[in-house]
Amino acid sequence: MSEYTLQNSDKVGWEAPSGAVSWGAIVAGAAGAAALSLILLVLGTGRGLSSVSPWSAQGMTAAALGLSTILWLAFTQIAASGMGGYLAGRLRQRWTRTHADEVYFRDTAHGFLAWALATLFTAALLTSTIGAIVSGGAQAGAAVVGGAAGTAGKLTWGSEREPGSGYFIDTLFRKDGSATSTTAPQADDGGVKTAAEVARIFANAAGSASLSDADSKYLAQMVAQRTGLAPADAEKRVAEVYAQLQAKTKAMEAMARDAADKARKASAYAALWLFVSLLAGAFVASWAATYGGRRRDLF
Repeated sequence: MSEYTLQNSDKVGWEAPSGAVSWGAIVAGAAGAAALSLILLVLGTGRGLSSVSPWSAQGMTAAALGLSTILWLAFTQIAASGMGGYLAGRLRQRWTRTHADEVYFRDTAHGFLAWALATLFTAALLTSTIGAIVSGGAQAGAAVVGGAAGTAGKLTWGSEREPGSGYFIDTLFRKDGSATSTTAPQADDGGVKTAAEVARIFANAAGSASLSDADSKYLAQMVAQRTGLAPADAEKRVAEVYAQLQAKTKAMEAMARDAADKARKASAYAALWLFVSLLAGAFVASWAATYGGRRRDLF
């Protein structure tokens, strides 16, 4: 009988020497962590949706919902990682005749590997969600450029489809009953062609402080012919309406930029807290594995 057998044959539950890595325990811990993480995420999603109310001044506010989401994400990662690390440490092989420091290191590595495997598995299932968080900042920046650049076009093009542009065009041709003019108003033919032409003129001048002299005079003639206003009053109306359109365009651009900036910050905060929660999960899994390993060696 060998010297190793003689030294260990009197120990209860003696096991033959094994490798430094118990992959079966790691996979079992990772599976447990991934399953618990999925369950908690589903539970958190259900609780979050039930806390949001479609009625104003009802349910959870956006700030409270964001804070609760962060806290639940951290709790999910810590609980699932702790469970996976403990299973990986408790189910591993007993390392006989191994220094205590080496056992501690191996248990820590088992917990970390179980966490890493569970994280990769969960990421594979939730690729679209993680991708949305990572690319949220880039998409928000693109929204600023696209949204701000297209605001003026939405206001001035397609008056039949965009009520905003139709309103400004309609104000040009409102008839003023108190106005006096030597020009008789034209018969109303529906104004479809006229409105489309005005929309094209406004779109061409979008971004400018004022219309060109030629466009301003041409529009004033159209207004005078259709409404009976005096030429001077018609020119004044054209300038006022275009100024109102420009003001609304700038206001919508500012709103689009503000919304995109908030979306960018939200995605950055989400990515930061996701990193913090994953880091905490790795630490908890490693610590839980060492605890589970010590319990394993006691029995």
